[in-house]
Amino acid sequence: MKLRQILLASSLIFTPVTAFAESITMVPPPAMDQTATAKTETIVLAGGCFWGVQGVYQHLKGVTNAVSGYSGGKKETASYEIVSSGNTGHAESVEVTFDPKVVSLGKILQVYFSVVHNPTELNRQGPDSGTQYRSAIFTTNEDQAKIASAYIAQLDKAKAYSGPIVTKISALDKFYPAEGYHQDYATLHPSQPYIAYYDLPKIEGLSKLFPQDYRDKPVLVSEAKASN
Repeated sequence: MKLRQILLASSLIFTPVTAFAESITMVPPPAMDQTATAKTETIVLAGGCFWGVQGVYQHLKGVTNAVSGYSGGKKETASYEIVSSGNTGHAESVEVTFDPKVVSLGKILQVYFSVVHNPTELNRQGPDSGTQYRSAIFTTNEDQAKIASAYIAQLDKAKAYSGPIVTKISALDKFYPAEGYHQDYATLHPSQPYIAYYDLPKIEGLSKLFPQDYRDKPVLVSEAKASN
């Protein structure tokens, strides 16, 4: 937590605000998408600090839960302090559970590549650097992997960004939910400098680029737990 605030202070000195607005880039929808089914799906997405990733998807219609956590490493290293070392193999990630009848996998991925992060940055996002902040998609079935792979190829071919996409796709082994104080962080701490500077613009970007898919009231982990 302290590290992020130190990095924020230094970035405010050297980085113009417009740089973060420019990371929001509307990209075309995937040419390949899933057929809507009645079955709820999950996919795990990593794209920098999980606070902002979670915050965006909590405002996307059709998402029934978005949980911050860790993927890519072992159970015994799935804690914030250890993952922050950058040596665990884990990525800060978000398990997105969604209703395919309301929001397609294609839309989930379009938001990921348009609003959530800059997929051309290798092992970093904004002021955060390290493999724990890498761009990665952890799929839960073969269909998701095929669609995600085809979409990256589509965006690269169209030169949607100034550089190649570095997002890695792999089958999900295990997702480990993060500590409770990381859940719903963007909603609970909107005036925290890191959230205000880096993450609220992403949520605003979602509302502007995808107004028909945006919901003002986020679906929160705390509320999902209370209803179970």
